[in-house]
Amino acid sequence: MYAVIGAGPMGLAAARNLDRHGIAFTGFEQHSDVGGLWDIENPHSTMYETAHLISSKTTTEFAEFPMPATVAPYPRHDAMRRYFRDYARHFDLHRHYEFSTRVVEARPDGDGWLVATENAGARRERRFEGVLIANGTLHHPNVPRFEGEFAGTLMHAAGYRSPSQLAGQRVLVVGCGNSGADIAVDAVHHAASVDISVRRGYYFVPKFIFGRPTDTLGGRVRLPRRLKQLLDAALVRAVMGRPSQYGLPDPDYKMYESHPVMNSLILHHIGQGDIVPRGDVARLDGDAVVFADGSRGEYDLILLATGYRLDYPFIDRAELNWPEGAGAPLLYLNVFHPRHDNLFMMGMVEAAGLGWEGRNEQAELVALYIRGRAGGVPAAARLKEAKARLAAARIDGGYGYLDLERMAYYVHKDSYRAALAGHAGELRRQLAAVAPGASTIEKAA
Repeated sequence: MYAVIGAGPMGLAAARNLDRHGIAFTGFEQHSDVGGLWDIENPHSTMYETAHLISSKTTTEFAEFPMPATVAPYPRHDAMRRYFRDYARHFDLHRHYEFSTRVVEARPDGDGWLVATENAGARRERRFEGVLIANGTLHHPNVPRFEGEFAGTLMHAAGYRSPSQLAGQRVLVVGCGNSGADIAVDAVHHAASVDISVRRGYYFVPKFIFGRPTDTLGGRVRLPRRLKQLLDAALVRAVMGRPSQYGLPDPDYKMYESHPVMNSLILHHIGQGDIVPRGDVARLDGDAVVFADGSRGEYDLILLATGYRLDYPFIDRAELNWPEGAGAPLLYLNVFHPRHDNLFMMGMVEAAGLGWEGRNEQAELVALYIRGRAGGVPAAARLKEAKARLAAARIDGGYGYLDLERMAYYVHKDSYRAALAGHAGELRRQLAAVAPGASTIEKAA
C-alpha cells in the first residue's frame, strides 16, 4: 500500500496511474474535494477570481480525458476546477482519498514509511510501502525582505482573491511574472493608480497569434535550439515590439531561458499610461517606496507578485536530497530519489508546453517503476542505477536557464518527455513479457 499526498491535478494523475496499474494506495487531501489550488474555495488555494490558464487547453489537458469543446481556449479557474472534478469522477478516484485530512509527518521506517495525519484534531499514524508527494509547488509565498518600513498594506499575491481588494488604492505591484501581470491589469479597472516594479527583463508573449493560441503554432518541424530561440524571439518582437519601447527593461537572456509572460494586455495598459513601470525597490519609507534609480512613489498597497518557494513541511529536508542553498531537491527526472526506492516527488517540474499530459507520463513511469521493482525486471534495476547516478543532472535540452530559485526545477519539455518515454517503454515491454496479455500485475501492496 502506497500513500499519495494531495488531490490536486498531480495527485490525481498519480492516483489514476497507480489505480490503472493495480497498485494499492490511499490518498490524503487537506481540502474537502479534489482540484488543489484550482479550487478557489480551498482555503489553501492561491487562486484569484480572474485567473486563467496561461497555456491553451489542448496543450494542457490529459490526453485520455480531453476538455469539452465548450471550454474556452484558455479556461478560467472555475472551468479547471470542474475539469479536475470530472476527471476524478470519471476514473472513480474519490474512493481512494481521505479528505479534510492533513499529512503532518512522513518519515522512513525500515523499508517503508510512517505517515501521520490529522483529521478534525485527531492524529493517526500508519505504515506504507512508499510515498508519492504531490502537494504542489505554488502555495508557500516567497516574501522578499526590504530595507525600511511601509505604513500601508503589504501583501503577497497568495492573499489576492478579487480586484475589489484594490479598489480606490494607489497600488504598487512588485514582480512581473504571469501573476504580477494579471494583477496589474486587474488593478487598472479598480485602483486609483497602478505602478509595477520590474527588476529584470521579460519576453511578453500574446495568447493569440493569427487567431490561434500561441502555443499551438509551429511544432511540425523540429528546429535546432538556437534557431528556434532566434525565430520565436523575432516573431514576438514583430508582434509586440521590445519591452524597452514601453519603458521596461529588455531581457538580457535568450528566449526560453526563463518562462515568458503570457500577457500582452500589460503592455497595452503601459502604453496607455494606465500602468507606470518602475525599477527595482531600493527601500520602503513610510507611505512611499524609493526605487533603485532614486525616484519615489507613494502607495497605499504593495502587492508582492514574487512567486513561491517549494515547501514540504511534513518531511525532513534531508530525506529529499535537498542540500542547503539548492533551489529544489536533487532528484532524477525531478522525481526519483537517489537512495530511497519508495519515495517519489510528483509534479515538481515546470516546462513550457509540458501540460498535464507530461505530468501524467511522469506519474505512469512511477507506477511502472513500482511494478518493475515488484516484478524484478531489469529495466527497473537500470532506472534504479540511473537515479542514483544522475540525481543532480538537469534535463535542460542545452538551454541556459537562468540561475533563479524558481527555475531550479525547470526542464526542457521534449528532452524531459523523451527521457520519461525511454524508461517507460522499456518497463512496459519487460513487464508485458513477464505477464503476457495482462494489463496489470498483482497489487504491490
